[in-house]
Amino acid sequence: MDQLLDMLTPQVDSLTTAQILFTLTVAAVCGMVIFLVYRFFGRSVLYSAGFNLLNVMVCLVTAFIILTIGANLVLSLGMVGALSIVRFRAAVKDPLDVGFLFWGVAAGLTAGARLYLVALLGTAFISAVFILFTLLRFDRRTFLLIVRYDANAEDPVSAKLGTIGYKLKNKTAEAAFTEVTAEVRVRRNDASFVDALRTIEGVTSAVLVEYTGE
Repeated sequence: MDQLLDMLTPQVDSLTTAQILFTLTVAAVCGMVIFLVYRFFGRSVLYSAGFNLLNVMVCLVTAFIILTIGANLVLSLGMVGALSIVRFRAAVKDPLDVGFLFWGVAAGLTAGARLYLVALLGTAFISAVFILFTLLRFDRRTFLLIVRYDANAEDPVSAKLGTIGYKLKNKTAEAAFTEVTAEVRVRRNDASFVDALRTIEGVTSAVLVEYTGE
């Protein structure tokens, strides 16, 4: 019976210090790659340094949890029970951020399972695909154009909007002014049409805001 219990509950001592440090190092490398990709290629409206640091922590925490689960069955059961009482209440506003969290968990899982090549190659491949698609979007990006003008500028503003191509999102008409919100696409950061709109007599403001669907 004692031998059977020893087989079912391998001891944490079976892991060497070098293995533990190497596993956490691989997880840290994967986490730093995710950190840099999110920092320089993330498409959130506002960059969150705290969330980006969380991606690194998720990799490391997941890695040593998997190390513990793989090294000792009893500890793994206790850890599962402890984690079941944790409640995460922070709302993730951008669906893309959820992908980064799953990426961090996946990197930590594979590193903790000592599948180092899978962790490194998987992280590198996902980074390359994400950067590629992000660069493809840089050429033409979607913005919201908000123009406020009086009644005398109605025709010139409509004519100018027709030259750039737009999709009407909202139009508010009051006695003194009219406000139009339109979805426009900008190539290579060419926003010269905003200045052209601003110079039209009767236009009081023209604002361009990047639109990400939020």
